Amino acid sequence: MSEDQPRRIRPLPDQLISQIAAGEVVERPASVVKELLENALDAGASRIDIKLEEGGVKRIVITDNGSGIPADQMPLAVARHATSKIASLNDLENVSTLGFRGEALASIASVAQLELTSRTADASHATRLSNLASSGWEASPAAGGIGTSLDVQELYYNTPARRKFLKSEQTELGHCLEAFRRIALSRPDVAMSLTHNGRVLQHLNPGSAQQRVLQLLGDEFASANLSLAESAGGISHGLQLHGFVGLPTASRASASAQYFFVNGRYVRDKLLVHAVRAAYQDVLHGERHPAYVLALELDPQLVDVNVHPSKTEVRFREARGIHQFVFHAVSQTLAQGTKSGAHAEANSSADKSTFDNLSQLEATRFKPEFTHQSTLGIAQPTAAYGSLFGQNFPQSTHIAPTGFSTPYSQAFQQNDAQADGTDQATEFPLGFALAQLHGIYILAQNTRGLVLVDMHAAHERILYEQIKNSLDAHTIQVQTLLIPVTFYAEAREIGIVQESGNVLQQLGFDIAVMSPTTLAIRAIPALLADADAATLARDVLRDIESWGASRVLTEHRNELLGTLACHSAVRANRKLTLDEMNALLRQMEATERADQCNHGRPTWTQWALSDLDKLFMRGQ
Repeated sequence: MSEDQPRRIRPLPDQLISQIAAGEVVERPASVVKELLENALDAGASRIDIKLEEGGVKRIVITDNGSGIPADQMPLAVARHATSKIASLNDLENVSTLGFRGEALASIASVAQLELTSRTADASHATRLSNLASSGWEASPAAGGIGTSLDVQELYYNTPARRKFLKSEQTELGHCLEAFRRIALSRPDVAMSLTHNGRVLQHLNPGSAQQRVLQLLGDEFASANLSLAESAGGISHGLQLHGFVGLPTASRASASAQYFFVNGRYVRDKLLVHAVRAAYQDVLHGERHPAYVLALELDPQLVDVNVHPSKTEVRFREARGIHQFVFHAVSQTLAQGTKSGAHAEANSSADKSTFDNLSQLEATRFKPEFTHQSTLGIAQPTAAYGSLFGQNFPQSTHIAPTGFSTPYSQAFQQNDAQADGTDQATEFPLGFALAQLHGIYILAQNTRGLVLVDMHAAHERILYEQIKNSLDAHTIQVQTLLIPVTFYAEAREIGIVQESGNVLQQLGFDIAVMSPTTLAIRAIPALLADADAATLARDVLRDIESWGASRVLTEHRNELLGTLACHSAVRANRKLTLDEMNALLRQMEATERADQCNHGRPTWTQWALSDLDKLFMRGQ
């Protein structure tokens, strides 16, 4: 046929159609594992065993104790678009099962040798159906318990070109393990095991969601997460979101530990990923990725799962509402940080639970007014804040970083005596300061033991939240400088000031052009009055130049606020009095997300008395 003549249209052979369709469902051995595990769960299995050989390329055997398939329906089970899960368009719009397309077994059988053995509760024996012989499907009686076993051998044996695209045995095994992990996280009530080349890699007993997370995601995530349970009824029939979100200290270099389930189905949805990422924007900047296991439950009519044959993509009818619900649920959980045992530093064996009463402080919404102390950079409490204590601070006895002094020990004892029966653990979870260590850390004592605070990180979070709240409320207070601070500026900085005056004004800056090479700072935000004005202004102008005036207060607002907070936070080697250290502890207790600075680093950690006793072998 010459190239000028049109090509004739002709129907494809059934076998080729099946193999093309199989490419959408069966990309690699992990696809087979996923599809067969979902079928087992749909059949009501409480135990599933997986056996793999050579990364699943040579053989995949999955056995379950589900309801089984009647013998007379087994030929239909391997036919294309034959399923017991839906029967009409209405069923498709209300899918409650993981599988529903009727493609999995047919697609697998078109690219591999398949043996299906199944038995129902009312059958006297099992039935085996296989396409191992060249003559096609053959059915025969077989031995077997109630449930189904599928034996998939020689994947892509009849399409060598596809087989060449598979990776190494270890890589394919890794994908199979990930498919196993996703299903196992979604159903902690189901016992599951996975064996590779005769070696048991995973053996999971049924248990709670928390136990399953510990088994699959390890101690690092299990010891640094917050439990989440939120519901809302504003969208049609209501929403429920539950699971676990990792603390910023458990963040990772990749998004490998992010699991989101919609009505029990693992999904990779951009809308949900964006909502969670946005919730972390205040505590996790840069290239780090949060870890989480979250499950969203909603009316099946509100979500379309028939988007792609792999069924990992969904489409929400009320996408905006779903996004806002997920964002606020995760954001509030991170802000409250009430999960006991979650706040941790990786290398410490101490009890690192967050203070349990932060939620009570948050619930009271105590918002003390502060007066600025220009010699320190920490907002000092007014009389209203002092009344919260119900007692007086100990006298401001300076403690040198090199050791403790007798006057301070007496002051702390006096402070205890003044409690008059007040439960300090309830009022002041972070306790009271003992000393400043090496000009960097605050050592405090509470009823549980010792608390160590990174004073710069803690103060940075406090300032960050104060600036953010002021910016949101359009109430940033401005400190007019008695003598304007002038500094040499390059032409690009002059241009930014001239073009971005409105943005600078919103941030609390008054910067004027004095000459082609000079800028004058006439006012700065009052919260940042102790920062070096010229350095602060240069960094703000740099951020505006990097991100653009139109985006710096929207897409990159948090990075800009982090720059502002970092400049004014108390620096290392700044000597603090006891009053100043205690004021910082009280502000931490009244500040959302006080467990981490805005870069995701922890701000404090706890050593319980029991851990101190172990160090000195007391009671042993």
